[in-house]
Amino acid sequence: MSSLADKLKALGVKTGSSLATPPKPARQSIDSVLAGTLRSNPLGEVFVAEQSYESSYLHGNASPAFASPPALIAEWANDARLSRLELSQFAFLDTETSGLSGGTGTYAFRVGAARFMDGKFTLRQFFMRDPAEEAALLEELAAFLAPCEALVTFNGKSFDAPLLTTRYSLHHIPVPFKGYAHLDLLPLARRLWRDRLPSRALKYLEEHILEFQRTSEETPGYEIPWLYFDYLRTGNAHPLAGVFYHNAMDVVAMAALLNHVGATLEDPYHGRVAHGLDFIALGKLYEDLKHWDEAARLYERGLEFGLAEADFGVAVKRLSALQKKRGDIQQAVRLWEEAAAQGHIYAQIELAKYFEHTRRDMKSAAQWANAARKLAERADLPAYMRKHWLEEIDHRLARLARKAVYNQKT
Repeated sequence: MSSLADKLKALGVKTGSSLATPPKPARQSIDSVLAGTLRSNPLGEVFVAEQSYESSYLHGNASPAFASPPALIAEWANDARLSRLELSQFAFLDTETSGLSGGTGTYAFRVGAARFMDGKFTLRQFFMRDPAEEAALLEELAAFLAPCEALVTFNGKSFDAPLLTTRYSLHHIPVPFKGYAHLDLLPLARRLWRDRLPSRALKYLEEHILEFQRTSEETPGYEIPWLYFDYLRTGNAHPLAGVFYHNAMDVVAMAALLNHVGATLEDPYHGRVAHGLDFIALGKLYEDLKHWDEAARLYERGLEFGLAEADFGVAVKRLSALQKKRGDIQQAVRLWEEAAAQGHIYAQIELAKYFEHTRRDMKSAAQWANAARKLAERADLPAYMRKHWLEEIDHRLARLARKAVYNQKT
């Protein structure tokens, strides 16, 4: 019977004295892994890596460079300053931390921050080689943020900003972004894509909205704290290259996403929006901000797409309720007439309602209802949509017929 040692030997596994200790990886300092410099300030030294993106750079389908966010984003964020500031006054920020719990036991060992300088999107990544360098990192970051008046983050209001505020307070350093306008893109992303996309994580939006794919050199976010602890233990910075890449892509993606969202809100109709649910989400946003005419137009455009049955029903109800809120019936009629001329079933039904209930013109109401029925019968619609329209139209026609009979008797 062969021994265990023989079996291991047959598998190519060395045993006993022949088992060599694997060589330890060569210790690499951070400046040998990444191009960067040591910056000194009154509180010490900190390693800073810098890279710039030209104005022609595209992160997928969008550039990080943008005009000031449109007034609608400022209105949504309830901060009018966002639409008045210059491009150079915006700072984009993302932290990599020693954990996700927050509190005084969690610190940001790397902070990526970017702003527009001399026409370029300039990213600096501040890294502390040792926790003793934290004060120097915070001081250097404060100097970089000083010319800005607005902060853009992704979940930064809940995580990055409070964490950094705590670290600044512990070192008795003034918080550099105190009083800044703060635009957190995560709540906005949820408003725009929660009904269509299964995730609103930044990397997922980067892939499915910006159409940008990161390279294999990226380190997954959940590994980052442990890699830093390993670095502190071994002094080997080589595994951190993927962490720097991860952080850089997060910062650049935020700027590109803001540009994409801003351009979409300014003009959603010429190819920027290709999904019905996205039009419905935009309609909800406009409706919440009381831009009712534009919200109605967006809902109507969304209904032209092949929405799922549940989504279709919700959109119809929201649009119907919105029309009542709009109040300006003549403006509504004008929009319905324009939409009806383009073959929108919804608009023809709304005109039938208008002539029945407002004008008391049963003949015109029946004409619009019949026109809507003919369109629903021959239009290329999913079965549930056709069923919905036909049931509503037939109910309306039956009521109009009863009213006609009653009017003849009286």
